[in-house]
Amino acid sequence: MAIQFTSHEVKDYLKEKRKLKLFLSELFSVEGQGLKSLHFVFCSDAYLLEINKQFLQHDTYTDIVTFEMGEDPAITEGEIYISIDRVLDNAEKFKTAVNEELHRVIFHGALHLCGFKDKSKKDAALMRSKEDEYLMKYFGK
Repeated sequence: MAIQFTSHEVKDYLKEKRKLKLFLSELFSVEGQGLKSLHFVFCSDAYLLEINKQFLQHDTYTDIVTFEMGEDPAITEGEIYISIDRVLDNAEKFKTAVNEELHRVIFHGALHLCGFKDKSKKDAALMRSKEDEYLMKYFGK
């Protein structure tokens, strides 16, 4: 199992990468999802907008785009692209620490790969609850 973090032309805001890798492995285990590989790419709004247009035909800014790359639905091989610009803006907008907002988005992407959705109100509420649960566990709140 491999978890990688790459910053593409943006500042690296991620601290304690080893701790986060272990925590993400546990998150997948707790959620009953196998994990083979997971690659996080931290990038700019412009970079993620191009990915959003090219692969999802969405011409909008977003904080995250998640791709399942594997063929076995029980074992994740995923890529998660996160816009640092959106994370910074959302941290300011929601009056939260950048580090906390960054981890919320990281956990959000991982939860998508574990099968959680967020399109309906009910699904979005469950997703938010799971994000909060993992933020509390990670930060020991």
